[in-house]
Amino acid sequence: MHLRKENILIVDDDVDILELLQRHLQSWNYHTYKAVSVKEAVIILRDTKIDLLITDLKMPEIDGAELIKFVSEHYPKLPKLVVTGYPSVQDSLSFIKSGVVDYLTKPFTRDELKTAINKSMATSEDYNPKVIKSSEEKNKAYGDIIGNSEKINDVIQIIERVKNNKATVFINGESGTGKELVARAIHYEGKFSRAPFIVVNCGAIPENLLEAELFGYVKGAFTGADANRDGFFQAANGGTIFLDEIGNASVAAQLRLLRVLQEKEVVKVGAQKAEKIDVRIVAATNGNLREMIKKQTFREDLFYRLTVVEIHVAPLRERKEDIPLLVDKFLFKYGVEYKDRFIKITPEALSVLNRYNWPGNIRELENVIQRAVIMCDKIIDLEHLPEHLKYTLDLIDDTLEPLKVIEKKHIEKVLRATGNNKTKAAQILQIDRKTIRQKLSE
Repeated sequence: MHLRKENILIVDDDVDILELLQRHLQSWNYHTYKAVSVKEAVIILRDTKIDLLITDLKMPEIDGAELIKFVSEHYPKLPKLVVTGYPSVQDSLSFIKSGVVDYLTKPFTRDELKTAINKSMATSEDYNPKVIKSSEEKNKAYGDIIGNSEKINDVIQIIERVKNNKATVFINGESGTGKELVARAIHYEGKFSRAPFIVVNCGAIPENLLEAELFGYVKGAFTGADANRDGFFQAANGGTIFLDEIGNASVAAQLRLLRVLQEKEVVKVGAQKAEKIDVRIVAATNGNLREMIKKQTFREDLFYRLTVVEIHVAPLRERKEDIPLLVDKFLFKYGVEYKDRFIKITPEALSVLNRYNWPGNIRELENVIQRAVIMCDKIIDLEHLPEHLKYTLDLIDDTLEPLKVIEKKHIEKVLRATGNNKTKAAQILQIDRKTIRQKLSE
C-alpha cells in the first residue's frame, strides 16, 4: 500500500480502457487523471503535478507518439509508459530513446500492468515539476517567460532576487514585450505564490472611477455607492498587485498610491479611517515616466517609490535568438487549438520571422503565427505569412548603398553592354558624355 498518492495521467481514446486502467490504479491507491485526447492531456499536464504518464499510441488527430515527444521536451524527467495494441520493434526502440520506461501490449494482465507501473515509478522518485530547473532548462522557460537570450537571462536574474521579498518593482518596456508575464513570474515563482495576484490595467478604467476601483469606497461616497466595497488593493492583501499602464493614473490616485507605499495602508474613497495592508506592488508602463514628471503629469516622489527595483524588458528586435522558441510555443498552442495537430514551419518561413524587426513585439509575433496556423494545413510556409513581412525581407536581401554608388554601377553596366561606346551609352542613359566621365570619376 502506498503512503503517498501519486498522480497518474492515463491517455486513451478508448473509454473502456480508460475505465479499466482507472479501476486498477485506484485499487493500488494511485490518484488518476483521464484524457481521451492529446489535447486534453496537455491541459492536465500544464495545470497538475503528474508523476507518471500512461498513454496509448494510436489515437485520432494527434497521436500518442507526438505526446511522447512533447513530454520528453517539456517534462524531461516525467516517466512515460506506453500501452498499445500495435506493437513493433521499431516503436519499442524509438520510445526507449525517448525515455519510455516500459511498453505494454493490449490485452495485458493486471499483474503485467502493476509490474510496468512499479518499474516506471521507481524512476520517478526524483521527479518533481516544482524543483529548481537546471540553468539550461531555465533559459528555455521561466514561468511563462520563454527565451534563452542574454537580455531575458538578465530579467530572470533580477526576478530571482526579488521574488521572495515584497520590494516594489517597476517594469518598463514597449507594448507587447511581455511585462505582465514578468510580473506573474515575480509572484508565482516565489514563496508568496499561493497568495492573491491581482492585475489592474490603469488605462482601461475611467479616470473618475480608478480611485474607487483601486482602494474601495464606503456607502454614500458618491452617486451609485449603495454599499461599502473593497477595492483591488484589499483583494490583493497578502499577495501582489500588478498596476499596468501606471502612467494613466490620475494625480489624485497617484497621491493615494504614494500613501500605500509610505504607510502600508489604504483609505477607501469617502472614509476617514485607514486600513493596514500587506501588498507587494509591481507597476509597469510602456511610456516614459521621466518625461511625464517633467510635464508634471506624474509625481516624482511616487516614481522613486515605485522604482525600488527596475526591470527593463527588451523589445523582440534586440533578442531575436528567442524568436524560434516563441514560434514553437505558439505553433503548439494554436496547432492544438485550431487544428488538433502539431503544426510545423519551414526553414524559409522561420528565416523571414527571424529577420523581421517586430514593432509589435511578442504580441505581433503571436498574431502572425495564429493567422498562419489557421491558413495552413500542416506546415507553415512563406505563402501563409503576411505580405509586409516578405517585403521587409526583400529590402534586407538587397544591399542598401548610396545613390551615387548605384549610379556608377549602372553606368558601368551600360558601358559593358555597349562595348564601352560612350556615345551609345549616353543615349541609353539620356545624359551627355561629359556627365558619364564625371560620375565615373566620382
